[in-house]
Amino acid sequence: MTIYSQASIPLVLASASPRRRELLAQAGFAFRIEAADIPEDPLPGEDPIAYVTRLARGKAEAVRSRPANASAVVLGADTTVVIDGQILGKPESAADAARMLRLLSGRTHQVITGVSVVSAAQILTAAEVTAVQFHSLSDEEIAAYIATGEPMDKAGAYAIQGRAACWIPRIHGCYFNVVGLPLALVSNLLSTLARLPAGQL
Repeated sequence: MTIYSQASIPLVLASASPRRRELLAQAGFAFRIEAADIPEDPLPGEDPIAYVTRLARGKAEAVRSRPANASAVVLGADTTVVIDGQILGKPESAADAARMLRLLSGRTHQVITGVSVVSAAQILTAAEVTAVQFHSLSDEEIAAYIATGEPMDKAGAYAIQGRAACWIPRIHGCYFNVVGLPLALVSNLLSTLARLPAGQL
């Protein structure tokens, strides 16, 4: 397999997420960070996979369009939690976080991450889906968790790598997807780019 970090084309992560930064570094990629600032509201009736892949591509394209990135490959990603077809983004308040956690309590939901890699001539976009099972949560458990502040910047109001781990007996699919960046999918997309002739990057 071609390791993208060995390629001559610079890689830019279009995200300010510390979790994505840590995961990408953990996997051995060399990259720099430039956050993207685009609207993240779902379109009316938008399918969750269409939503996250649209945002992932939009983030990557926004950063790729900057003059300093003319020769770069840009990686964009967006993660959401879905239950009953409802998209759960980051909570707007403690009450919103409690609402989300009550929805997830005792049930299985999906975590979906869209990933897009954008070069001068190529755009590759895909999505990863993981099923996550939750134990039933009491109102007291929910309130105590929210009081830690951990849910407030997380899609679905929880972090599988944090205190919520004790509520999740099993998942089906990629663990790293639930954290925020499906590393195998990212590696596959970047390796596909690395195999292209230089003029096609």
